[in-house]
Amino acid sequence: MWFHPATTGRLARALDIPPGAVADALGDDIRQRWVGNNYAMEGIIHEREGETHTDPWGVTWIRQGAFNQVARSPLSGAPEEALAAYAFPYAHAVDLLSQMDAVLGDAGEKFIGCDISPCLLELMFRVRGMEETLLDIAAAPAAAGAFLAHAADFAVHLAHEACNRFPLDWLWTGDDVGSQRSMIVSPRQWRQAIGPELARIIAAGKSHGLPVAYHSCGAIRDIIPDLIGMGLDVLNPIQCNCPGMSPPDLKREFGASLTFMGGVDTQDLLPRGTRDEVFRATRLLIDAMTADGGGYILAASHSVPPETPLENIFAMYEAAGVTQEEIGDRAAGIRSRAAAP
Repeated sequence: MWFHPATTGRLARALDIPPGAVADALGDDIRQRWVGNNYAMEGIIHEREGETHTDPWGVTWIRQGAFNQVARSPLSGAPEEALAAYAFPYAHAVDLLSQMDAVLGDAGEKFIGCDISPCLLELMFRVRGMEETLLDIAAAPAAAGAFLAHAADFAVHLAHEACNRFPLDWLWTGDDVGSQRSMIVSPRQWRQAIGPELARIIAAGKSHGLPVAYHSCGAIRDIIPDLIGMGLDVLNPIQCNCPGMSPPDLKREFGASLTFMGGVDTQDLLPRGTRDEVFRATRLLIDAMTADGGGYILAASHSVPPETPLENIFAMYEAAGVTQEEIGDRAAGIRSRAAAP
């Protein structure tokens, strides 16, 4: 389960524990860290609005609200030939991989994941700019293809290094290629420019005997058969209010080949529904997604937003068999251990 930082803070205050202990109190099973460019976006926390940093990819970020946003893309306005010449940050790979150190102590007890995303299209958005990237894919496919091939090379490098170094339970990859209504690029463009490179990244994780998870928000129904054909194991986050992304429908059509993770609506149900509505909807979702005995990981369809009532979060967990009393007991244990001499 992923929470907006403000949501994590509210849960921490309600449970009287540090924000870093919220996952333990809730009983979440996954412990995962970013080693790709998402670390630069979400893993570096600035204290004040407007603070900036420049990451190993040359992208400058600025804190706006609770998150870092792109302030400068290094290839924005650059000529096409700069795409093929762009140097990926191999020299920083060891430092990036060291982010995994924070979760290795939980190996054997928790499900350990390494997140190398974003790998392709979304990374190009950050380095080149979204508008220019889309223009390149349409009008300069050779230049765009060269960048994406080199991006995949770097992602494959991170994947192999992570799989060799760490006791992983899965490899996590992804790019946001869907919008609320459709894919950001056409399925044809995706299959030509992005799909073959993504297949190489998935194959890297599979070569180590690991399940591979892929994240993309939005309406991506058109490419799910392609993802299955690449050997993908887990699809996240199932943005359920997008066209073609009804979780029960996806389960019926693709559940024999794919595990789904997500699907609890964060746009209407969690922030605006009643506690009973959240409990019933989550219970129905779990029943539909596990009708054949498995193949589903409960999670929200995006980060749980800060306006979500805490009682709705607890109702979602209760629908999965984790009561608020259990959460309170675990929080008490965390406080007790922290107070012990």
